[in-house]
Amino acid sequence: MLDSLKLHIQPVLVPKASNVLADHLRQQILDGKLVQGTPLPNERDLAIQTQLSRASVREALRILEADGLIATKTGRNGGSEVIRPSMDTVERTVDIFIRGQGIRFQSILEVREAIEPQAARLAALNHTQDDWLVLDRAHQAIQQNMHDIPSFLQANLDWHIGVVTAGHNELLIAFRKAIAQPFYVSTDLEGFNSIKVREAVVQAHEKVMKAIFVRDADAAARRMGRHLGAYVKSVEQRTPK
Repeated sequence: MLDSLKLHIQPVLVPKASNVLADHLRQQILDGKLVQGTPLPNERDLAIQTQLSRASVREALRILEADGLIATKTGRNGGSEVIRPSMDTVERTVDIFIRGQGIRFQSILEVREAIEPQAARLAALNHTQDDWLVLDRAHQAIQQNMHDIPSFLQANLDWHIGVVTAGHNELLIAFRKAIAQPFYVSTDLEGFNSIKVREAVVQAHEKVMKAIFVRDADAAARRMGRHLGAYVKSVEQRTPK
């Protein structure tokens, strides 16, 4: 009779010990219980305290290091200590996601149209004298390299990142830097960088900069939106469907 009974039991998923330990330590770091500079026990002591194998402890530390939450040194005086997540962590993660998932370039264009007008608005409101000098320097580099396309493209990229940086929004800065390389590549298209196009870029940048300089946030956002709209249209015309 027992053989005729059918138990409907779902598979029981047991998390890896290393993931459990990594989650526990990650939560304490993010909650501020483990502050920057706090040394963690070595692998042996952590294994004793947690009653996990040293292999599991080692894997948990690797996970946290990949997250940018700890720094580990090897050797006689080595060990792990808590660090604050840096902007590089965000940039690296987003870049890996874009490349690994094969995100459509059109999607990246749409993101740029969404964030850069707002970045220009914030730049008009929040820029400092140092921010303005960086932005002006990038604009001068664009003008000086009108006939050197690689240098022109790099200066153009520096200018756009300068606008975002001047807004002093850490997430926008990190995200814009993370998607910088695909944009640099995208503008190196046949026929895209004619002298006429480069001159139009200079004129558009000057209009945005004037609005930023006088702290006209609405005008800065509007002019950046127009500039990017023209850019997207030009790229789409030269990108195979």
